[in-house]
Amino acid sequence: MSHKFKPESLMMTHGYKPELSEGAIKCPIFQTSTFAFKTAEEGKSFFEVAYGLREKDQDEELGLIYSRINNPNLEILENRLSLWDKADDSAVFESGMSAISTVMLEFLKPGDVILYSSPTYGGTDHFIQHFLKKIGVDYLTFHPEDSKEEIQKIIEDSGKADRLGMIYIETPANPTNTIIDIQMCRELADQYSTEETPTFLCVDNTYMGPVWSKPLEAGADLVVYSATKYIGGHSDLIAGAVLCNAELMVRVKTLRTFLGNMVSPHTAWLMLRSLETLKLRMEKQCLNAQKVAEFLNNHPKVKKVYYLGLIEEGTHAHDIYKRQYNSPGAMISFDIEGGEKAAFKFLNALKLMKLAVSLGSTESLAQHPQTMTHCGIDPEQRDRMGISEDLVRLSIGVEDAKDIIWDVEQALAAI
Repeated sequence: MSHKFKPESLMMTHGYKPELSEGAIKCPIFQTSTFAFKTAEEGKSFFEVAYGLREKDQDEELGLIYSRINNPNLEILENRLSLWDKADDSAVFESGMSAISTVMLEFLKPGDVILYSSPTYGGTDHFIQHFLKKIGVDYLTFHPEDSKEEIQKIIEDSGKADRLGMIYIETPANPTNTIIDIQMCRELADQYSTEETPTFLCVDNTYMGPVWSKPLEAGADLVVYSATKYIGGHSDLIAGAVLCNAELMVRVKTLRTFLGNMVSPHTAWLMLRSLETLKLRMEKQCLNAQKVAEFLNNHPKVKKVYYLGLIEEGTHAHDIYKRQYNSPGAMISFDIEGGEKAAFKFLNALKLMKLAVSLGSTESLAQHPQTMTHCGIDPEQRDRMGISEDLVRLSIGVEDAKDIIWDVEQALAAI
């Protein structure tokens, strides 16, 4: 009798064989730099596959060589992580920016153009506008409210439509929660893809994944994460991840091998622990966020709340939301009455929530994007993105919802 288990049921066991580790029910930390070969012939065989000198046989596994290439903790983690997005494979990196920059370096070449959505994470924005520009990769930007026709005009007016190497979107956007139609971006990628310059669609799914959204199913070629956030989920590690099909993953992992930016065995082990409770944590965080968003939406000192659960029904944005997401998530941003002064008073008055950047962890966090995570972005661009001095961003954790609301209420009262 066979049965197809759900990902949350496989997070404790998938890819691990206790009999290979003295019967340990949990995967040990393989804190080693190198691995011994049984014979010289085995070592030769392992290296042939690792360096692409030959294809793996049908039932052959990549042998353990060196922890920069592979490690049991890393392999098991990547096998389990792939289940959530229904990906052929995943690659885990030492940070979210490491994952993002590796993808861009592998799939873009000098002369190419990257079209990306704005707003996006400040580090991503800086890498595109400053580093990629230095190596001859041009960029174009569009905004969530732009229609398909308006985006096509941006591409055509650039005179570089035949060089569009990648469409990169962050949806929902950090920190405004604006959403972008992945299916529309897939259509654009197909329209401008050529044999010489294929156009890849890459989606940053950090805000909603991997439980609340599946970009690969919606048409993405590659999905990237800051795995520090919900996947790690405990504010005790830094990591990133890339998921895609087997063909593209060969390219991602080959460059990772030579950049040397994979996670350590200990970080991989911590992430294996985190995957076991991923869905439980995210479900609790979402339930809490819905209650907090409703409270904020009815508060006189709050001008506007940006939360997926509050998108007006019957709108185009709501249609995208229903197609792409199975939950409103746990990230809330809101405009506060009184600008930076009021925002700072609110943040300084919090007692339970912590004033810190990052998101997706068990504890609730609050920050001021304009002066913190997005301070490096040109002020004119920030205004265009809606990142004003009024904007406060909350990442809702797993505490009791009534306690979170009490804390938000008393902090608003301090203004």
